[in-house]
Amino acid sequence: MLPVLGALVLQAAYGAVDLLVVGHFGSTAGLSAVSTGSQLLNLVTFVVTQLAMGVTVLIARYIGEKKPQQIGAVLGGAAVVFAIMSVVLFILLVAFARPIAVLMQAPEEAIGLTASYIRICGSGIFFIVAYNLMAAIFRGLGDSKSPLLFVLVACIVNIAGDLLLVAGLKMDAAGAAAATVLAQAVSVVFAIVMLVKKDLPFTIKKSDFRLDVQCRKFLEIGLPLALQEFLTQLSFLALCAFVNRLGLAASSGYGVACKIVNFAMLIPSALMQSMASFVAQNVGAGNPKRAKKAMLTGIGVGLMFGCAVFALVMFRGDLLAGVFSTDAEVVQKGFEYLKGFAPETIVTAILFSMVGYFNGNNKTLWVMIQGLVQTLLVRLPMAYFMSIQPNASLTKIGLAAPVSTTVGVVLNIAFYMCLNRAEQRKQRTAA
Repeated sequence: MLPVLGALVLQAAYGAVDLLVVGHFGSTAGLSAVSTGSQLLNLVTFVVTQLAMGVTVLIARYIGEKKPQQIGAVLGGAAVVFAIMSVVLFILLVAFARPIAVLMQAPEEAIGLTASYIRICGSGIFFIVAYNLMAAIFRGLGDSKSPLLFVLVACIVNIAGDLLLVAGLKMDAAGAAAATVLAQAVSVVFAIVMLVKKDLPFTIKKSDFRLDVQCRKFLEIGLPLALQEFLTQLSFLALCAFVNRLGLAASSGYGVACKIVNFAMLIPSALMQSMASFVAQNVGAGNPKRAKKAMLTGIGVGLMFGCAVFALVMFRGDLLAGVFSTDAEVVQKGFEYLKGFAPETIVTAILFSMVGYFNGNNKTLWVMIQGLVQTLLVRLPMAYFMSIQPNASLTKIGLAAPVSTTVGVVLNIAFYMCLNRAEQRKQRTAA
């Protein structure tokens, strides 16, 4: 988990630097553009990451089952699938950047900058997709340290690019987008070099680069997760649109809060990602008791840190928001949202460890179902209802996240108990 956490910390810092530099050296409109545009980029990145989870779990399962000869075909098929996805995303993001900015209800002063940010990031989508696929491959092999190294390289390049293009050349949001693309490109090259030099337990042949049965297997695992993540992130885009209607300061404040939220979610996210690989290897090796113990340990670790993060976000959120902007109104709006969001840091500690356990057990269809219930039946309706009230505030909108996650926790506990009962009946029948 720890190298995964380190990589996520750097990845969050990577995204936060854009907002930090634009907040101090760019315009308020540029800050809003990066806030809105990065929400869209998060949607793409998280969907790709969840689809790649199918690759991680399948590789880990083959390693646990002592079948490394199957892995080459998994990687070759994944390369073809993700290349096709990159082409589609490139066309959508570059050709429809401005309509997307309008659809997300970017403030009028920030529409042009938001479109530029989306278009530039869309131009480099090949590198963004490739980076996340490479990270999934390394995690499936049980190597969580290598992704930490190439995200470190990306973070360093991104910081240097932001300082040069935004602070130095005054390119505002466009400079932040260009720095992001450059950083991802460098990290992908670095990752490929590391994979080639790594002592792999399998070989990749030219004939592996095709759509075959292994593609179907990892897509069966990854597609439900990707669909659930797509709708979840779509709900955050809708939430961003709800907030954008409240004005430029609210839009910028929400963007600042989202960067702080990204940091607050790092430990649960690291637990979820590492849990999936750990559980898949143990299930493949016929050791389900160790997999269950891992989930319970993960919940304990997550809760311990979650309570500390809750106190920090709830009572010192204004200080955290002040790191990203010098505008007092923007800072206040960011703090307002964080007050409503704060309980999420506790309930997510439980939810993400359980989701990681179910992913590793190949119960991704259930993960999708519970995610859709949270998103479509709780988070979105509640956020929309709160946003249209005469006394609408970011605090009330922020409450939608912990309420929906609490529903998810209840659903997952019920599902876990059902699985245990089914397993006990099976054991009694076999005896």
